[in-house]
Amino acid sequence: MSEVSSQLPTEPISAVGVVSFLNKAHDGFYAVAQTTDGSDADLWKDGLFKSKVTRYLCFTRKTGPEVVVDMKLIDIKDALPEGFTPVEETMDTKETAMRKRRLCVKMSPRAAAETAIYDIQITAKSKYHLVNYTCMGEINNMGLWYRLGDVPKQQASQATSTITNSEAPASTARRTMNRPYYEHQGSGTYTMTALDDVPFMISEKFCGRKPKEMQQVNLMGITIKSLAEIEEEFQYNFSAERSIAV
Repeated sequence: MSEVSSQLPTEPISAVGVVSFLNKAHDGFYAVAQTTDGSDADLWKDGLFKSKVTRYLCFTRKTGPEVVVDMKLIDIKDALPEGFTPVEETMDTKETAMRKRRLCVKMSPRAAAETAIYDIQITAKSKYHLVNYTCMGEINNMGLWYRLGDVPKQQASQATSTITNSEAPASTARRTMNRPYYEHQGSGTYTMTALDDVPFMISEKFCGRKPKEMQQVNLMGITIKSLAEIEEEFQYNFSAERSIAV
């Protein structure tokens, strides 16, 4: 922490907290033990009396669903800024995090965040400015600073490409219906079969033909007849059965 790097870390900060002891920070958390000039970065210390109570800021860059997008240091009596969550207790001992000031953190889903906080520094003099950093507030004559950076966007899901590939041409869709549609509509559930996505459609050979033309088609020696011709040829009046019944 004695030097401020000009290079932005690869991952944004995903959580911020306060600990009572430097060696009690949770796994993956980095405790800010010193200011940029090497002084003690204790947030609780009193200028007049030496106190045994200590508080240190800590943070992690572990990848998670949310990232830290803003931070503020406000007076303990001030109203909580909208959208911010206060750091009330220490992570290790569950004691009051700060006595004069209150640290407030604003979180956002990683996918929705345009920018996020990548680094936090503490300066020994509040008038000292850090390049590319923003001051969130002052405590015990120390300035707390954070650095913003753009959040890299994750690759889009394959849902869009799947939908695009599944769309059928308009000319085919008008005359084609797949089996899964009927099975899903009828039972409310659907089981994949070997015939899934196989189009069932009338051959172009028969499209646009009139009924009379259809009668002239000979399929393997079989002549297609109309309903009237079939009834006339195979009509049966059941007269023998009726005479027995009488």
